[in-house]
Amino acid sequence: MLKTKIITPAQGAHSNPLLIKSLLLSGVRYEAEQEIVYADKLRYSYRTLNERIRRLANTLTAAGIKAGDTVAILDWDSHRYLECFFAVPMIGAVLHTVNIRLSPEQVLYTMNHAEDDLVLVHDDFLPLLEQIQGELTTVKGYVQLSDDGARATALPVLGEYEQLLSQAAATYDFPDFDENSVATTFYTTGTTGNPKGVYFTHRQLVLHTLNAVGTLGVYQGAPLLRSDDVYMPITPMFHVHAWGVPYVATLMGIKQVYPGRYEPNSLVRLYREEKVSFSHCVPTILQMILGCAEAAQTDFSGWKMLLGGSALTLGVAAQAAARGMLVHSGYGMSETCPLLCVTYLRTAELQQPMDAQLAVRIKTGVPVPMVDLRIIDASGNQVAHDGVSQGEVVVRAPWLTQGYLNEPEKGAELWEDGWLHTGDIASIDPRGGVEIKDRIKDVIKTGGEWISSLELENLISEHPAVASVAVVGIPDDQWGERPMALVVCQPGQAVEQKIIEVHLQQFVDSGHINKWAIPKQIKFVADIPKTSVGKINKKLIRENELAQGALK
Repeated sequence: MLKTKIITPAQGAHSNPLLIKSLLLSGVRYEAEQEIVYADKLRYSYRTLNERIRRLANTLTAAGIKAGDTVAILDWDSHRYLECFFAVPMIGAVLHTVNIRLSPEQVLYTMNHAEDDLVLVHDDFLPLLEQIQGELTTVKGYVQLSDDGARATALPVLGEYEQLLSQAAATYDFPDFDENSVATTFYTTGTTGNPKGVYFTHRQLVLHTLNAVGTLGVYQGAPLLRSDDVYMPITPMFHVHAWGVPYVATLMGIKQVYPGRYEPNSLVRLYREEKVSFSHCVPTILQMILGCAEAAQTDFSGWKMLLGGSALTLGVAAQAAARGMLVHSGYGMSETCPLLCVTYLRTAELQQPMDAQLAVRIKTGVPVPMVDLRIIDASGNQVAHDGVSQGEVVVRAPWLTQGYLNEPEKGAELWEDGWLHTGDIASIDPRGGVEIKDRIKDVIKTGGEWISSLELENLISEHPAVASVAVVGIPDDQWGERPMALVVCQPGQAVEQKIIEVHLQQFVDSGHINKWAIPKQIKFVADIPKTSVGKINKKLIRENELAQGALK
C-alpha cells in the first residue's frame, strides 16, 4: 500500500460521517412546501415529511428498537415506506424491505435470516404474517399499516401506524455514528437455493445518491431527473430501494408520487393527474401500461422512462416512443445498489430522428461516474473495446455490497479476485457503450456456438404482431441445446411459427445471425412467466419445458 501524507485534523474539527440523515437537509430548505403524494389517499409537504420522520423515530424507540436492531416492512409503495427509508436507519437500526411477492416459505426464511425485531405490516399482508407468525423466531412486535381503517388481526400489534405517530413527539435529535454501519438489507432470489441477503451501509447509500443526482440530472445526454420533474416509481420500494431514486428525489426536493399497489390503469391516471414526468420500471410493466385501457386516451409525451431489470427490446421501445415516451436504459443488479450504467446520447445522436436514436436508447448504456467496469474473458483478461468481443462484466464502485448477509462463502464467490462478478455477458464499443448480450446461465450453446437469447428476443420483437417474447435454450440430442421461443401476440393479432421464421431469415441473409439461431420451436402463449420483480423467469420456463418433455 502506498505511503501517503496524512495531516492530523485541528483540535475540535468535526469529521462529518456520510449518514442518510444528511440527505434530508436540502429538500426542505429548497422546497419546504413541495408535495409528497400517496395515490389518491394523501398528500403533504416536505416540511411535514421531516416532522413525520421524527415522529416515526420516536415511535420506533418507544417500541424498544435500538441501534443494530432490524425493522421489517411489508407495504405497497407509499409515503410510509419513504418515511421508513429515513427514520429506521437514522436511529442506527437496519431496514429490511421484505419482498412481498415471495412465497410464504421464502418470506419466513428471509425474516428469520435477517433476524427482524419489529415488523411494520400493511393490512393486505396480515394473512401472510398470521400464517407464519408461529415460526418467526426473532420478531417481538408488529405495527399495523392501514389505509381505510385498521382490520382485525390475531397478530400482537402495538398499534396502528398513524395513531402511533400522532401520539409521538415531533422532535428527535438524530445521532452521529459510524458511516459504515449497515442501513438496509433485502433479499435477492437466484436460480438455486434460498434468497441471499444483500446489505448496504450509510456511506454506500449516500455516495450512490450523490452519484445518481449527477448522473440523472447533470448530463444533457441523460436528462432524466431535474428539479422541476415529478417523480413516480414503478419499481417496488422493496427492490433495491426503488433503484435508490427516492433518496435522490428527497435530496432534490422534487414532487414525489407513490402509487400504492401497481395497477396499470391507476398508474396512468396518476401520471395524468399529478403530471408525472419521470418513472422507472422493468419492460414488462411498461408493456402493461402501454396496453391498458386508460393508455388509449392518454398522451404520454414527455414521460421520461428509465428501463432496467431485463433487456429492453426494440419492439417495446418503439411502441413507447410512438406514444411520446422518452425511453432510456439503465443497468445494475441488486448487489450493486444498483446504478452501474445509463443510456447516454451525444449531441449528434440527440439530433437524429427518434427511430435512429432507439438503437442507442435500448443498449445497456455508459458506465456512470465512479464505476470501474471491465469485461473479461475466461482467463481474466480484458476484452477489446470493439463492440464485438464478449466476456463477463466485473465491477468496482464505492456502493457495491461487500458480501451476502451471514454467508461469507457466497460473498467470496461474488467478489472473486477483488472484483464483483455480475454473471452478465457483454461487449463494449469504442465509445464506451456497454451492451449486455446475455446472462452467463442464459446463453444458448448449440453445436459449439453461442447464441444470445437477448439478441433473438430483440429481433423477434421487431415483428409488428409480437407484443413480448422470451427465448431460452432447451436440450437437444444432436446440438446440445437449441433455442425455443415463447411469443405473446399483440391484442387482436395472430401469427404462425412460419411467419416468425421468415421474419428472422432476413437477419440470417444479412449475416446478423446464423441460420441455426432460428428457433425450431416457437410457442404462442397468453403470458410469459415473470419473477417477483417482473423480470422474465427463464429458469421457470426451462423447468416447465423440461417437465413437459419428460411427460411426452
